[in-house]
Amino acid sequence: MKARDIAQLIDHSLLRPNLTLKDVKTGCLLAKEYDTASCCVRPADVKIAAELLQGSSVALSTVIGFPHGTTTKQNKLAECREAVLEGVVELDVVMNFARLLSGDIQYVTEEIHEIVAVAHSEGAIVKVILETCYLNEKQKKEACRICREAGADFVKTSTGFGTKGAVISDLLLMQEAAGPNVKIKAAGGIRDLDAALAVHKAGAHRIGATATKVIMDEAINREKAGTLIW
Repeated sequence: MKARDIAQLIDHSLLRPNLTLKDVKTGCLLAKEYDTASCCVRPADVKIAAELLQGSSVALSTVIGFPHGTTTKQNKLAECREAVLEGVVELDVVMNFARLLSGDIQYVTEEIHEIVAVAHSEGAIVKVILETCYLNEKQKKEACRICREAGADFVKTSTGFGTKGAVISDLLLMQEAAGPNVKIKAAGGIRDLDAALAVHKAGAHRIGATATKVIMDEAINREKAGTLIW
């Protein structure tokens, strides 16, 4: 694995609530510099990010129903449509995990199915955030089943704003429960190259990270030194 392969795993995350516009612009340029898979910004920052990422291979992504997942289905659908109109091609959607915890499987199922259908009709991919820190094993499997049957492109561990981020055991469980047609995204607490490699080994096809510079600089240094990254 070369440094560029690492970059292509990363969704550079610019979602912290206290980021200034200067921070967002700097973050987008950093994503371009390292040629990450995508740059994930807050909905209000999409237009700015679209301009800065224009001409690059970095995909533009944003979040839907973030961070709690408890906005209405209609609001989430509206967010999806607006984002796609502004150039977003990847949508990180927070499942209404409170309804899942309540046992309201029908509500969660209908919401995810409709969101995936709308996004796919507009050519966007969907990563459903489960917020695994709040779910037991049965609920994680149920969430993955719903996403699999809805045709979601990814299931994602965390928003980064819960009580815990990506855990190796959750990634292994999600990989089995989601099946071969749904990819896995790990997010939350991945702050260095070794952590990124560990979640990748556990099945993560994408990594949500704010520590992109730390991860990539270490990858580049190891590659220059002739040290095997993987």
